[in-house]
Amino acid sequence: MAKKISDKDNNTEAVDAGTAVEREALEEQQQEELKPVDNPKAVIGAVLFSVGNSVEYKKLAMVLGRNVDETRKLVAELKTEYDGDDNCGFTIIELEESVQMCSKASMYEHLIKIAKVPKSYSLTDSMLETLSIIAYKQPVTKLEIEKIRGVSCDHAVNKLVEYGLITELGRLQAPGRPLLFGTTEEFLRSFNVTSLDDLPTASPDRIEEFKKEAAEEVSLRLDI
Repeated sequence: MAKKISDKDNNTEAVDAGTAVEREALEEQQQEELKPVDNPKAVIGAVLFSVGNSVEYKKLAMVLGRNVDETRKLVAELKTEYDGDDNCGFTIIELEESVQMCSKASMYEHLIKIAKVPKSYSLTDSMLETLSIIAYKQPVTKLEIEKIRGVSCDHAVNKLVEYGLITELGRLQAPGRPLLFGTTEEFLRSFNVTSLDDLPTASPDRIEEFKKEAAEEVSLRLDI
């Protein structure tokens, strides 16, 4: 019996030793990752160019070995340099807590000669109203949208999802577990908004306008 206890103790000590080694290795790796790079702006440009899509500030900060505030400042400086250089066709846009490199708007006429023309989409008044409600009240369910508009929003929501302007954010913890919807980074890009905090304040009068316009929409459908 004593031997079994001794073996168990030995195994525990071995596990503890192994865990300590792994922890030490992880700490060394984290310290190495947090070591500030010598050319942060060049690294930012390389990362954003290579990734293509948006990159979270916290991930970019980890690559640079700096904190998020320092990273934000470096990104802002780099954007200023890009925007002030007429020989540079790039700029940087901010999307909530992420940043992305993209072509300057002035380059569009040249890009379409070789690249595919971006797919355009048309937003009806119904879709715009639905999108506005989602933007201001997100996360929101279809039922909540329909309570405000007074009509079904299935078509509008499906189209907005298809266009990538809204997305499913999960399910509400309520009977039926209805889907919750919210806006996407594409929404911010399309409406030239850096953050949802930049959206103009929605007044109660505007919500009432939504309801009135929805009622008129129903009336038109009935007439048809």
